[in-house]
Amino acid sequence: MAGSGFDIDAPRWDHSTFIGRLKHFANITDWRTALLPDSRLDEAKVLVESCRQGSVPPGTTEEQLHYAKKLYDSAFHPDTGERMNLIGRMSFQVPGGMAITGGMLQFYRTVPAVVFWQWVNQSFNALVNYTNRNAASPITTTQIGVAYLTATSTALATAVGLNLYTKKAPPLVARWVPFAAVASANCVNIPMMRQQELLNGIAVTDENGNKLGHSKKAAIKGITQVVISRVTMAAPGMIILPIFMQRLEKYKFMQRITFLHGPLQVMMVGVFLVFMVPAACSLFPQQCSMAVSKLEPELRESVVSRYGDSVKYVYFNKGL
Repeated sequence: MAGSGFDIDAPRWDHSTFIGRLKHFANITDWRTALLPDSRLDEAKVLVESCRQGSVPPGTTEEQLHYAKKLYDSAFHPDTGERMNLIGRMSFQVPGGMAITGGMLQFYRTVPAVVFWQWVNQSFNALVNYTNRNAASPITTTQIGVAYLTATSTALATAVGLNLYTKKAPPLVARWVPFAAVASANCVNIPMMRQQELLNGIAVTDENGNKLGHSKKAAIKGITQVVISRVTMAAPGMIILPIFMQRLEKYKFMQRITFLHGPLQVMMVGVFLVFMVPAACSLFPQQCSMAVSKLEPELRESVVSRYGDSVKYVYFNKGL
């Protein structure tokens, strides 16, 4: 049984290592948690908050507390504690991503199909980026709209432009156009959706969670890491799978079941994402750190004047 002194926020794995972070994200991005009703998630939140206050219901085991924390981390925002929308959660990346990526990889030959699937993907990405932003930096509806339109335009311009350019290129090159569009759009979508952090800085704290100020340099570091993670998440499925399908479609049995090519790609993308979602999220610690010496001069001087040399690093939630 779990006692009242049980620390539910203590990391179960070492987040300073990739393997530790991988176990953590494999736990909270588990796509099965996306199938649970809101009432079950709210029950988990109540149990987690009760445990934080030192009140653990009699008979509650550590296993039950760990599972409640898993559900809480998968569905509630780390900054606000509010329940995130289903489609924007990282636990929905596998079912949502496999359907959309499968569609992009299957329907890449015509411009209308490219436009439709890139629009669907960027709409999905915009919602994911907004949901997993650092909530300490609010963004207006207008800024969200501009970010969405800019990213969608970038994806469409890249996809349609390359689609037309590769008409005379080897077939495999055309199959890689969706990945080029996704990668370029991520480089625009994420920074645009989180522009407030770039303009005004991201909230940074000391190791005990005491707020020290806002840093634009920390925002650049955190957002860059998120862009790298998102591109890495999509890369294996969108680069390796086209090679596989290119070879597979040469067989006669595959030519007789063309109607199954789409569902087949969706399922194979799902297999990639089951592994790649937690792996990509684990590339960098979610609680990012930066040396005080690398902060903006004003903030650095403020920290040094208040704390001297006792604070050497600042910490911030980079988002996902």
